[in-house]
Amino acid sequence: MENKLDIPTFQELKRTRKPVRNVNIEHKEHLGSLEKLALWITKHIGSMGFFLVILIWTVFWLTWNTLGPGHLRFDPFPAFVLWLFISNMIQILLMPLIMIGQNIQGRHAEARAEADFEVNLKAEREAEVIIAYLEKQTKMLEKIIEYFEKSQPKGE
Repeated sequence: MENKLDIPTFQELKRTRKPVRNVNIEHKEHLGSLEKLALWITKHIGSMGFFLVILIWTVFWLTWNTLGPGHLRFDPFPAFVLWLFISNMIQILLMPLIMIGQNIQGRHAEARAEADFEVNLKAEREAEVIIAYLEKQTKMLEKIIEYFEKSQPKGE
């Protein structure tokens, strides 16, 4: 597989190369519907938009039930039992979903890291071949220069 100077040829290197794979596409293709939903929820819950919705809902709820007309208040101050119940239900339901989404994102990150490592190994091997060829050419140039220096008459 190698030539007489133990340097793989470019053709041998090209023949043994694996095609670069797109792990992002592979990851998306292997996701089920529920996993896609979990990722969508994880992505959107971790946004400022979701935070602002929760903040506005909370401020409105607490303000209305504190300062609103007495006969229209539906969750009396200071307990806000219904608000606490709904908030806790949201937390209880979203916590496992976010963890599932993070696990899926972690798998994707591991696949990307593995693909990066493969590309780095490939680049290192190619660089080694290039360096070996450059060293070979340098030795050949040194021999050529030495030959011409010897073949030149001493007086010129």
